[in-house]
Amino acid sequence: MDKNDIIARLNWFYSLEINQVEIYKSQSERFQGEYAGHVFKRVALIEEGHVDNIAEKIRILGGTPSALGEVVSPLIGMSIGTLTSLTGLEKTLFINMQIERKAMEHYKNLIKEVIKSGEDPEGQLCKILHYNLVDEHLHTALFDTMRDSLLEVKIEEI
Repeated sequence: MDKNDIIARLNWFYSLEINQVEIYKSQSERFQGEYAGHVFKRVALIEEGHVDNIAEKIRILGGTPSALGEVVSPLIGMSIGTLTSLTGLEKTLFINMQIERKAMEHYKNLIKEVIKSGEDPEGQLCKILHYNLVDEHLHTALFDTMRDSLLEVKIEEI
């Protein structure tokens, strides 16, 4: 991977992370006043950190964060967030877990590719990608725990 390939891939991640921010912001509004609303708001803030650190790395490499991502991704994310919220909390959490798992898969693949192309595994780029991967993993675990709690309550009500 040359520098332009890395910038292109980071721009793709930049767009995906903007999308995730808007998904969780929409969900936090839908579940406002509930614990889940606070969780989604906090996760959106963490995802905003990913947007910022990816944008910064794109600039350091001499690129520009995708204008398309800044325009289209929020609209898509808001729509997905609103639609998933309509399915109820349990399904919303399940869908969020799938989104986070896909993000983890993409981060793992990019980490492997940049290391294979000669990036320092302990360098700034790999650290950013690893930290973002860890956050995605934590979000998945959190959503899974919340979903399990909901299912336990349903079983107890029977």
